[in-house]
Amino acid sequence: MKPTDLFELALFLVLLTALTPPLGAYLHRLFRDTEPVGGPAGAALERFFYRFSEVRPGQGMNWRQYAGALMVFNLLGVLVVFLFQLWQHALPLNPAGLPAVSWHSALNTAVSFVTNTNWQGYAGETTMSHLTQMMALTVQNFVSAATGLAVAVVVARGIARKNTRDLGNFWVDLVRGVLFLLLPASVILGLVLVGEGVVQNFSAATAATTLEGVTQTIPLGPAASQIAIKMLGTNGGGFFNANAAHPFENPTPLSNFLQMLAIFVIPAALTSMYGRMTGSRRHGWVIFGVMAFLFAAFTFLSLWSESVVNPLFGTGSLMEGKETRFGVFNSILFSIVTTAASCGAVNAMHASLSPLSGGLALLNMQLGEVIFGGVGAGLYGMFLFILLTVFLAGLMVGRTPEYLGKKIEAAEMRWVILAIVAPSAMILLGTAISVLTPAGLSSLANGGPHGLSEILYAFTSAAANNGSAFAGLNANTVYYNLMLAAAMFVGRFAVILPVLAIAGGLAAKKQSPSSAGSFEVDTGLFAVLLTGVILIVGGLTFFPVMSLGPIVEHFLLLRGQSF
Repeated sequence: MKPTDLFELALFLVLLTALTPPLGAYLHRLFRDTEPVGGPAGAALERFFYRFSEVRPGQGMNWRQYAGALMVFNLLGVLVVFLFQLWQHALPLNPAGLPAVSWHSALNTAVSFVTNTNWQGYAGETTMSHLTQMMALTVQNFVSAATGLAVAVVVARGIARKNTRDLGNFWVDLVRGVLFLLLPASVILGLVLVGEGVVQNFSAATAATTLEGVTQTIPLGPAASQIAIKMLGTNGGGFFNANAAHPFENPTPLSNFLQMLAIFVIPAALTSMYGRMTGSRRHGWVIFGVMAFLFAAFTFLSLWSESVVNPLFGTGSLMEGKETRFGVFNSILFSIVTTAASCGAVNAMHASLSPLSGGLALLNMQLGEVIFGGVGAGLYGMFLFILLTVFLAGLMVGRTPEYLGKKIEAAEMRWVILAIVAPSAMILLGTAISVLTPAGLSSLANGGPHGLSEILYAFTSAAANNGSAFAGLNANTVYYNLMLAAAMFVGRFAVILPVLAIAGGLAAKKQSPSSAGSFEVDTGLFAVLLTGVILIVGGLTFFPVMSLGPIVEHFLLLRGQSF
């Protein structure tokens, strides 16, 4: 690693740490109560949306009502995005005259964007019209991120409130997340990206003559607006097929750095908001510290793996599959950032990473994407591991587990286990079925352990709501579109619903005063225990299949064999 690489990584972490408290304080104020925010103009705009939608902002919801509103909204979102794709050939803002999307690809894409996954089995510039990109996909980039944000806020309320069933109002949380966080932040970042050279227009593709005298078709469109929210909302869907490796999406080193920072900034700030809302800011910093430690450790391990000498070529730091404008370090850093968060944007082809670097990208997602994670999803995913850690610690000392004054009982732990097991089951079962069926193997580009990794990566990315891919697997088939859509849906809502149930149960409990026997969750010891539980649970669940994929591929590569 060069000194400049170390400086960039240090600058990234310093800026992320510096932005966390002020943005966390803003989020705390935004979701603390139902009083209007944003000044007179913002308050008037907020009231307009409530009146138009017939929402009563002061009316609270219990967890079942909150979950019902959330599910109805998201299922309607799937329908709307699905229909936009089927009818796009007859709708305006389609200057390229693109046809309707096939039903199975449209269904996969609809589920993908609603679940904040943004898995894409298609090339954006040759499949989606400008209207579909803006009115279907970009809208979901906002509201799917706001949905995850709302669930994270409910988790904090469940801890902070006592003797109540009221967890807030889903519609209020959704509106505030979009109007006063995601929308203004995206406008600012979008303008910066336009200044860096990211395309933003409504033009059709244009033709250019290359130096070789060949005519090249250059796609255009409203890219910057989608890129801004795809990063800030940890969505990840590329406007262009090459995603963040495309110069129209990510033209300069500065745009690359800002896009990586944008992926982490809101998930990191949520740890500060959580600490403030629960009355334990030190605990919020412990969560941030665990996330930052795992991120830094995985980054260094991935860089080491990518830098060691490849016995097939006699050199390390190979550029195959990486964008020459950014180099090896920024390709690896981007791969860790995007898989640690449930983003999925890529500036290099992950299938071209060394086996261990690709395996670490897989592990990031398999751990539940709790290393900052997606907007909201990272925090409520970490919340599940926190409860598991507290429960195990309570068993070891023979005390009733207690977390921030709330007793953790069997009901909560049943929901925790369901939320952790469901996505893991989808990953392992989906991979197992695919390697045993002709439909699963028909579109595989590579054999051996790398081929297994391609399939494993697809189901891991889908169930973890990430959206990145190994790119060696053609997933735009009926089989994979339907299987991955199921994995995305379960990976999202089989976690959200248990989390809401846990929050509702905790909010109804009384607050127990701290005592000498209370388990402290704002210490270094708890940080170590939490880190251990995350790694052990992930290791026990996925080590067998990882040993058949990236791990065995690494050892075979050392013997000079590739796939």
